[in-house]
Amino acid sequence: MSEDNLLDLGGQVAFVSGAGQGLGRDIALALARHNAGGVAINDFDAEKAEAVVEEVRALGVPAAAAVADVGDLDSVTSAVAGATDALGPITLLVNNAGNAGPDSRMGFSPEFWETQPEDWARFFHTNLYGVMNCCHAIAPGMVKARRGRIVSIISDAGRVGDARLTAYSAAKAGAAGFMRALARETGRYGITANCVSLSTLVPPLEGQELEDFLQSDRAKAQLSRYALRRYGEPQDVSGMVVFLCSDAASWITGQTYPVNGGYSFAL
Repeated sequence: MSEDNLLDLGGQVAFVSGAGQGLGRDIALALARHNAGGVAINDFDAEKAEAVVEEVRALGVPAAAAVADVGDLDSVTSAVAGATDALGPITLLVNNAGNAGPDSRMGFSPEFWETQPEDWARFFHTNLYGVMNCCHAIAPGMVKARRGRIVSIISDAGRVGDARLTAYSAAKAGAAGFMRALARETGRYGITANCVSLSTLVPPLEGQELEDFLQSDRAKAQLSRYALRRYGEPQDVSGMVVFLCSDAASWITGQTYPVNGGYSFAL
C-alpha cells in the first residue's frame, strides 16, 4: 500500500463478475485506477466483456475476458483458470453479477403465492449460486496466498425486504449470510469477506428519455423514500468497493455496508 494512497491495491489481480456493463464496468475501471495488477472481466456476453477489457487496458492495466455464466460452477471454474493463466493469482473478488440473471430482465414478480419454483430459480441462479460459485473457484488461491478480499454486491431487498421481489430478496439475503459465514472460515488466512448493499441506481437511459423518467410521478414517488433525493450512480458504489478491497479495510470482515442514499439505515 502506497504511503500517500490508502486505497492503493498494490498490484493485486481482481476478478469482477457481471462487469460487461453498468456498475460492474465502473468497479473494474475503479480497481484499475487504484493500481490493480490486472482485472478479469466476467460477463455472460463475450462482446461486452471484451469491450471493458479494452477500456482497462487503455488505463495501462492488464486485463482478460472471463466469459462465463456465474450460476454454472464448471463455467466459472474454467473462466477463473483462464484468467489466472493470463493475469496471475487472483486475490480480489467482486461478486457483482445479479438482477434476474443473464437471460432475464429485472422486474416485479406477482405476489409470492402466485409464483412457482421455476420463477424463483432464476434469482437464486445468479444472486446466490453465482456468489458461491465464484468464491468456490477463487478462494483456494487466496488461501494459498494467505491474503484476499471478497466483496459481494447485494441489495436492500435482502436487508429490509421488498414486496413482489420475494425470491430476489431471499437470494440476496442468502448471499449476505453466506458471506458472513465465509468471513469466519477464511479470516485465519488473511481473507476478508464483506457486502455492499444497494438500493436503486440511475436507470441506463440517456438524454431526453432519462430526463423524462426522472420527472415522472413514478420516479418522484420512489425518490421520496430516499434521504438523499437522487438515484445512485456507479461511482457512488465503486468507491466503497475499492476501499473494502484495499489494505485500509484490512480489519473489516463479515459486514454489510448500505450504499443507498438513505433508503434504509443500518443499525
